[in-house]
Amino acid sequence: MSRIEALQRMVEQRPNDPRGRFGLAVEHLQAGALEEGIRELRAYLALADDEGNAWGRLGEALVSLGLTEEARVAYQNGIDAAIRHGHPTLAETLTETLESL
Repeated sequence: MSRIEALQRMVEQRPNDPRGRFGLAVEHLQAGALEEGIRELRAYLALADDEGNAWGRLGEALVSLGLTEEARVAYQNGIDAAIRHGHPTLAETLTETLESL
């Protein structure tokens, strides 16, 4: 069974567990399945108080699909989350990425 299949099974068994959603999103993104990765990141973000990382991954995937305005919103949400959770370096990195769009 592939990692994606295992994580999909986990998500099916525990749809409200954000860890499974995040893991599945990362696996999809690494496999180049951007739309699936975006879908799972959005599901994760609806369940979890992300500290900025998932928002940055979402922004990157959206940029790859040419959805720049949606990516801007994701990056700004990531900046806000990183600041709220005390991650200034991540906030700075996301700010630089947002400014480069």
